[in-house]
Amino acid sequence: MNRDAPPPTRPTIADVARAAGVHASTVSRAMDPAARHRISDAVALRVTEAAAALGYRPSALAAGLRSGRSRTVGVLVPDLTNPVFPPIVEAIEQSLAARGYVTLLANTAGDVERERLIVERMAAQGADGLILASAARGGPAVALAARLGLPLVLVNRRLPPGEDGSAISFGSDDAAGLRAAVAHLVALGHRRIAHLGGPAGTATAADRLQGFREGLAAAGLVLDAAPLAQASAYSRAAGRVAMQALLATGGFTAITTANDLLAMGAYDALEEAGIAVPGGMSVTGFNDMPLMDRVAPPLTTVRIQHATMGRLAAEALLGRLCGTEEPAESVRLVPQLVVRASTAAYASP
Repeated sequence: MNRDAPPPTRPTIADVARAAGVHASTVSRAMDPAARHRISDAVALRVTEAAAALGYRPSALAAGLRSGRSRTVGVLVPDLTNPVFPPIVEAIEQSLAARGYVTLLANTAGDVERERLIVERMAAQGADGLILASAARGGPAVALAARLGLPLVLVNRRLPPGEDGSAISFGSDDAAGLRAAVAHLVALGHRRIAHLGGPAGTATAADRLQGFREGLAAAGLVLDAAPLAQASAYSRAAGRVAMQALLATGGFTAITTANDLLAMGAYDALEEAGIAVPGGMSVTGFNDMPLMDRVAPPLTTVRIQHATMGRLAAEALLGRLCGTEEPAESVRLVPQLVVRASTAAYASP
């Protein structure tokens, strides 16, 4: 072994171009998923085969320096353990990957200071844009991203009145979903309907409570008589505690909940109290997270368009990054009530 031999040189883009018989710019296009459509499939194949034979790997850093882009997008979610987010994030990741972008996922844990720090770090590390899935109202991310010049799109949330309206948002028409749930319970004969809401300060909780009240009003029911409780978090444990508080007041035969995890907590509290679902209490959820058709009893819930929401958010951000026209208004997707076995006709005692 010759210890004085120079280390092997790393193949360059010029080496690949010579081997494939093309210009160096053609190699760049062939190695870039976002630009590959500008050359023929045959040429792209010839270039990739030459690159593989030489052991050439493109430098992401060099490409970023040439284009001024890192081809990375930050995605912030408030709770990685919440099953509603994986299908949304998956659709975002697939849409971005198809255009040559890498997704950087971060969990804010519902902490606004952590959210601020993550936005600052992602901007400092050269992220091209952000997709924010936090449900918190008044969080710092939107204003901070604007100050940093970082394109931002919201998913599964909206900006409340008074906040910077420049950020496009893609979410569900949550109020419409709760109106549908209330109408379903009313059609089953229920007149004393309670609501187990989400945590204070979240746009989703506010919108779903609004829909609940609108649903009662449309049915001619007295709003002030409706039992209400607000969970401290979108979690099963918080749902159980809030449901226990509602049961202590009594006087209702059905309940709408602001998400499926809260509904599972309500199930727990009802079981502990010896109240059967749906015989003694009808329960509805919201989101239709995975496995809600497998719980006992299967949950009647409002299904949101997870994948469509994520795809539209990614496409909107890509449009901003590429300079194409973006939607003039945010999009609210219509949810669907999925009726299962957790709701039943009211039976008078």
